[in-house]
Formats: sequence, C-alpha cells, structure tokens
Amino acid sequence: MWETYLKQFKDYLVLERGLADNSVEAYVRDAAKLAEYVELLGGKELIEITEFDVLEFLGYLHDLGLAAYSQARILSGIKSFFKYLVLENLLTIDPTQLIESPHLSRHLPDVLTYPEIIQLLEANDLSKPEGMRNRAMLEVLYSSGLRVSELVNLQITNCYFDAGFLRVIGKGSKTRLVPIGADAIRQTQLYVEHIRSHVEVQKGHEDFVFLNRRGKQLTRVMVFLVIKDLVSIIGLHKTVSPHTFRHSFATHLIEGGADLRAVQEMLGHESITTTEIYTHLDREYLREVVTKYHPRA
Repeated sequence: MWETYLKQFKDYLVLERGLADNSVEAYVRDAAKLAEYVELLGGKELIEITEFDVLEFLGYLHDLGLAAYSQARILSGIKSFFKYLVLENLLTIDPTQLIESPHLSRHLPDVLTYPEIIQLLEANDLSKPEGMRNRAMLEVLYSSGLRVSELVNLQITNCYFDAGFLRVIGKGSKTRLVPIGADAIRQTQLYVEHIRSHVEVQKGHEDFVFLNRRGKQLTRVMVFLVIKDLVSIIGLHKTVSPHTFRHSFATHLIEGGADLRAVQEMLGHESITTTEIYTHLDREYLREVVTKYHPRA
C-alpha cells in the first residue's frame, strides 16, 4: 500500500505541482525513508501512522548523526506526503500537522582533532581487503571534504591523480573539482591496484571507486557503519559520522589560514554563510591574526 501511495505522490508532484526532477526524487525519497523505518518496526498501514511514530522516526535520524538541516529537509518531504494524502481524501488526519522542524541554529559542528583523525585512519586493519578499502575511503573523505553521497558515487574516470584533483558531482548534479592530497592518492591507488582489481565487479558498477565484497557500489549506510566500528575500536567518546570528516576538513583548513572563499568552493556550498559556521576560532587566535596582519595593529 505504501508503494502505491508513493507512486501516486510522485505523479502529483510532477503533474500538478510541476516540480523539477531532483525535487520530486528528494520528496519521494524522504517519504520512503519513513516507510522503510516503519517496515523495520514490523510494518504499519498509512492510516495507523501517528504523530508519535513520526517523532520516533525523527529521533532515529538524530541518533544516526544527521544534522538538523537534513532532518528538517526529510520532515518537509514527509509533511508534503501527508498533506497530499489528506488533499486526496486518502487520510482524514495529518499526523505531521503539529510537528515542528528541528531548530536550525548555526551551531558549531562536531570536529575531530588531527590526532583523532590519524587514530581513526590507523585503526584500519590493512592486512584485510576491507581494511585497505576503508583506509582509502576515509583518507579521501578527510583529504577532499566530500559528502558521503559524493564519496560513494566517486568514479574512477573522475579521478585525476596526476593533476591531484577529483571531479565531484554534488548537490543538484553540480560538478566541481576538488584537490586530493598525496596520502589519499597513494592509499586509493593501493586499494584500486591490489584489492579492487581482484573483485568481481557487477554490471553497472564498473566505474565506481569503492565497492563492497560483492562487487557493487558501496552504500552510505556502509560508510557510516565502518566509521562507527573504528570509533569503537579506538574508544573515542564523540559522535562521529562521515560528515564529521567533512567538518574537520573545513575546520582544519580555516584554522590553518585558508581563505574562506576557497573552502566554500571546495565544499561546494552555494552561500558563503554556510561555510562561515566553520570559522569557530577562539578570540586569542583572531587577536593574533589582527596583530600580525593589520597595518594599524
């Protein structure tokens, strides 16, 4: 039943609301996430879904480490789905009507220190094929500040190691070139040449850099689980997700003196305001910058 309603919802978004393909896919995907969650708990019909169920789902997303912005976007898709169902008289009550979006304050993101990054990288067991892959994967995350979706979709034909760049397809199918460091290049080449070359690659997955043991493109969830295991191994008491590596990449660059515009370009942010959340430098550091560089200091 869920599948039927999701298909009808998609048709409504395309035909009646005239949304762009990317927007339609995002709305349907967000609503489908709730369906997947409900299925995990034993399954419920749409008419049985309550406000409590949706709140529990949002709590589940929070526990997974999703940022408030991501939670709010998913909730927006779910709200649109239930509004459609009420509009079409498929439901009489909208269980999301009184649910407010997560507070989108510009909080400081969790950041790993450089020694913690090294600990996580070195916790991979390089004697195992998956250890080689995971080391390369995390090196790329930290070296280039990729989103997890960009990492799992990274293609061999978009890796220009000789030039030290990756061609990344980000949000809204926008393409950007990002630098990749020597360590990440070395680890990725070792993985591709010595591990990936022995995997029986499934049809349609030939160009993806990171594959699972069955020869298919790695999933976002798998990356999350890999990092969770490494955090447990080193006994790190922080909530760490793939996005934490992106946060750390940006923070370490800016703390090292990188230009904000350059970091914005590398992260693929539309607005400089989004990048500014990484400038949580202490006042003493700012005072030193002024003392050192301002002509009237």
